[in-house]
Amino acid sequence: MSNSQSHHCDNAEDKIIEDVNSVGWSVIMIEATEYLPAFACTIGLWKNYRQPEIISFGLSFKTLHSILNIAGKNIKNGKRYLIDTVNSEFFTKGNSQLISVDERSIPDYFGYAIWFNNGAEFPALQLVWPDRNDKLPWQNGYEEEFIYRQPLLDRNADFKFREAKNLGVFTTRQWLERDKPILHVVHDEEGDWQFLTGDQIPEDAKIVALEQMVLRDNSLNDIFNLDYGERAERDSINGKWKRSKTVFE
Repeated sequence: MSNSQSHHCDNAEDKIIEDVNSVGWSVIMIEATEYLPAFACTIGLWKNYRQPEIISFGLSFKTLHSILNIAGKNIKNGKRYLIDTVNSEFFTKGNSQLISVDERSIPDYFGYAIWFNNGAEFPALQLVWPDRNDKLPWQNGYEEEFIYRQPLLDRNADFKFREAKNLGVFTTRQWLERDKPILHVVHDEEGDWQFLTGDQIPEDAKIVALEQMVLRDNSLNDIFNLDYGERAERDSINGKWKRSKTVFE
């Protein structure tokens, strides 16, 4: 039986329980957005085998399903994967590597696993795949077109945005000079980011590096995954973000 499950299935939770009980684990598949890559993750490895859940990004559903099921079957048969060890069993050509997932990134990607485990207190690994030259993302010469297909979850919890840290983004004079909080964020359809205080006029616009925004206000990391054409608003710097589609005139 297949133990993959679409994020949009009405019976996702029932299917997860059925798979974990009958197979030992389930694989959840999350479709790509215009901005973010597709990914898949396991559920049940921690409960049944006390092994970390596994996530992987940026490949076809068929491939993601296959490699995570290979990992699940091997773990069920007694294999224990070690962090940073090169593995050759997942692809016919090229080696992969498993890296640890920073606990601060688990809420971003493991929603169903958090539900299943009654909290986020479980470990996770990321299966990182190589480019066509068998190089991994942190190695010199890794193919540039694949860089943003698989975010590395062991090292980017302080800066979760996919873009380069020095990307120029729009903000306001009020934030830059008067330390007013960002209450309104827009990720427009062309990919530009606007971090607004809500009381600005066009003449108040400033351009700063994206990293500068996050260093001053780490809560901006909470909306790193706004899709193109979406916005987020909050009432105060400690308020909860409310997301919506932006209507462009």
